[in-house]
Amino acid sequence: MTLHHVSHGEGIPVLALHGWTPDHRLMTGPLEPFFADVPGYRRLYPDLPGMGASPAGTIDSSDGIMAALIEFIDTEIGDEPFVLIGESYGGYLARGLVAQRPSQVLGLGLICPIGTALEHAERTVPDHVVLQVDPGLVESLSPQEVEDFTEIAVIQTAETLRQYRADVLPGLDAADAEAMDRIRKNWALTVAPESGPVYERPTLVLCGRQDSITGYADQYALLPHYPRATYAVLDRAGHNLQIEQAGLMGVLLRDWLERVAREVN
Repeated sequence: MTLHHVSHGEGIPVLALHGWTPDHRLMTGPLEPFFADVPGYRRLYPDLPGMGASPAGTIDSSDGIMAALIEFIDTEIGDEPFVLIGESYGGYLARGLVAQRPSQVLGLGLICPIGTALEHAERTVPDHVVLQVDPGLVESLSPQEVEDFTEIAVIQTAETLRQYRADVLPGLDAADAEAMDRIRKNWALTVAPESGPVYERPTLVLCGRQDSITGYADQYALLPHYPRATYAVLDRAGHNLQIEQAGLMGVLLRDWLERVAREVN
């Protein structure tokens, strides 16, 4: 299967995996402004099967998505070491990739990742709260935006709405709903994350203190498997942490990449 993707820059490969339902824009939106000041990396942003412009074909499981990702890596990166970033479900896949190819992954970055509990009903999450909202903003939204934006966003301002519309909403509209339902029934990876050896390379785990989708507690339980991990829980951040706390995320990403670079050099 050929995954649609976009690529920017030259240098050490960075594979960035978006979450469930959106597409590559979820990652390019926050990461490309960051990498504009961090040269030396070739960023690869694929659309996962059934999402964005990547067809699902006959894929009916996360194992099928993982197989497509491994084929993508073999085609676009080969056996070259690379840096890996995953958001939400993309973080689950990233952890699964580390279990299968730990020696090829130079560093692992996780943004609001799924933690120890895959299924929503089993996760430890806080109730959804809104900490800031611009007057009149909610009244200006479409019914879809009311459902998708206000039920997740902790900071509901004109700027976070603009970024949601640019980075998140297009992917939601493009997703193959039938394929997503089919894959969702077989969501667990056969080769479970953390099933391999302890991963001893630089890791970053970013969680939102107000994230009502994946939370922050289940990720803390992962830390024994990642002894080189920085684990940060950011206030004023929900599951849209990459939008709501972009500046602080950038600081922590830079520190992580500097740690990765020291290992490479």
